[in-house]
Amino acid sequence: MRQILALLLAPLLLAPLAANALESGAATTGHSVASLISEADSFKPGQPLRVALRLKIAPGWHTYWQNPGDAGAPPTIDITGAAAGPITYPTPMHEQDGPFTSFVYLNDVTLPVTVSPPANASSPLHLQAHATWLVCEKICVPEEASFTLDLPAGTGAPGMDAAAFRDADAASPRTSPFPARIAADGTLRLEAPGVSPVSLYVYPDEAGVIDQTAPQPFHTDAGGLTVHVKPLSKASLTKPFAGVITLTDQAGRTEALHFDATQSAALPATAPAIPGLLRALALAFLGGLVLNLMPCVLPVLAMKALALARLSGAARTRIRHESLLYTAGVLVAFAAIGGITLAVGAAGGAAGWGVQFQSAAFSAGMALLMLAIALNFEIGAGAAGFGQSLARRGSFFTGLLAVVVATPCTAPFMATALAAAVALPPVSGMAIFLALGMGLAAPYAALAVFPGAARLLPRPGAWMEHLRHALALPMYAAAAFLAWVVWHAAGTTGLAAVLLASVLLTVAGVVYGRHQRELASRTHRAGGLGALALAGLIIAALAVHAPAASPMTLAPGSEPFTEARLDALRAAHRPVLVDMSAAWCITCLVNERVALAPAPVQAAFAQHGVAYLVGDWTRQDPAITAFLHAYGRNGVPLYVYFPAQGAPQVLPQILTQAAILAQIGA
Repeated sequence: MRQILALLLAPLLLAPLAANALESGAATTGHSVASLISEADSFKPGQPLRVALRLKIAPGWHTYWQNPGDAGAPPTIDITGAAAGPITYPTPMHEQDGPFTSFVYLNDVTLPVTVSPPANASSPLHLQAHATWLVCEKICVPEEASFTLDLPAGTGAPGMDAAAFRDADAASPRTSPFPARIAADGTLRLEAPGVSPVSLYVYPDEAGVIDQTAPQPFHTDAGGLTVHVKPLSKASLTKPFAGVITLTDQAGRTEALHFDATQSAALPATAPAIPGLLRALALAFLGGLVLNLMPCVLPVLAMKALALARLSGAARTRIRHESLLYTAGVLVAFAAIGGITLAVGAAGGAAGWGVQFQSAAFSAGMALLMLAIALNFEIGAGAAGFGQSLARRGSFFTGLLAVVVATPCTAPFMATALAAAVALPPVSGMAIFLALGMGLAAPYAALAVFPGAARLLPRPGAWMEHLRHALALPMYAAAAFLAWVVWHAAGTTGLAAVLLASVLLTVAGVVYGRHQRELASRTHRAGGLGALALAGLIIAALAVHAPAASPMTLAPGSEPFTEARLDALRAAHRPVLVDMSAAWCITCLVNERVALAPAPVQAAFAQHGVAYLVGDWTRQDPAITAFLHAYGRNGVPLYVYFPAQGAPQVLPQILTQAAILAQIGA
């Protein structure tokens, strides 16, 4: 009886082994894991099928596209046992290291190859392959491996690794439907009516044709778009030119098109796409205007509200001066952000947004600044400077402060600006940053144009003393929130340091307030200065040696993100939602509360078997940074949904329950 059961169950027991046999043994090195996989679980003689070199690359390392750029080498694979075609390369990303630009892949890449078994092929089809690839970080390491794969004869139905091929297809450029022409001066024209991207990038199929480090300014018009690439030599673009162009729209969606441009005489110059640029500027302005309603900006607006209350009876000249100086402070801050973004992009880096809060010392310093402002409202410490008049210099620095503290809330409004700044001409990129600043400053800039409107505010009086104490509350709340951020970034030791510095700052504030009222002795004043100096030393110590971070409290039903865990879940064909977050990211925390933590969403996750992985970017993490860059992002939040079958989907940065439920099909 046992022998009969064994014979009946043998096919079921051996089926997983047969499926596993369709993927070669993995070759593991210190920097990557490579294997040869098959799209089908069997082959039909004479009918083409696809196999692929799959590379899982260590965080921080990369390999190369078919055109590696200014340095590097593309992967190669030689296959015997069937006629093999070339590698089909998915769309890469571009990285710049000083004067060198490279076209690379990060994390996990699948490189398909079509093979054609002979019509008289015997079963099993025995494929042998030898692959080489180069992985680089600060150094480059050449790697290679040999693989064998045995496919039985059959129907050629999709196998266990078919999803990897579908993902590779989704990540590969489609053939452009738009005619393209190239002139010898580097003017590339795509006849693409209605296409108006906010940013784009051209990847040439071959190296040595264009200067890959040069900017690629572009214009759009009613008939299409014109890109200006820089020829590497006078003769390099006197023949047809092929490559991939990536087009990113206002919503952050990117499409890759492969084009073959015919060589043409000099193309007519086109004017800048004023309507498209105006639309981008308008969206940036509206985004900045919305920032005035965000909780990060509320503490600074409270400080400005007190100043406005005092302006109700002031002269028009003073009202105009304060409004203009506040606006100037906001614009200078955004101009600095734009300048840094452009400079970092030109140098080959990636400008992140809000990453200053990854520094425990920065967050601690901002917490003390908020506490100092609250103390000023409560006890009058520094009233002659920060709180009581906020005139001229105070208004300017209030504008600077508004931009600095706004960064944890602004990621959804900065995605387009950051994407555009690295691709658009510098003047257009800077204009977008300044439009964001004008939106943030608009309520106060309006007073510079209509100073008489300040007379509509209540007259100064005793009520302002009560208002001043009330406005201290959002400052205390901001200080507490930033102390909480320090706890996540530097653990309990970092939190204790902030609390001790806060006590010292309070002592210094009280003494300074008494000094202003001429109630403090010289000894007391010296003690106050000493307390302030000790608080500064504590923050400096955090900057030099921040303790280890405390793990971020995970959202309900979630688990920590790792590349290994994501790979394991995808191999098991489970849907996965990856949530890249940070303790200092207000947008992330709101999305968690509003869209991800509610019971209906958690129930839908359980019903559909959705795994929920959360990456903590409160402090710098190379693996999370690499994941962000792989999806064209330089900051959090980032939400990527991996369905059980099909290509990953990048979700909006502001989530709703309905959007999440619709995405998972609930």
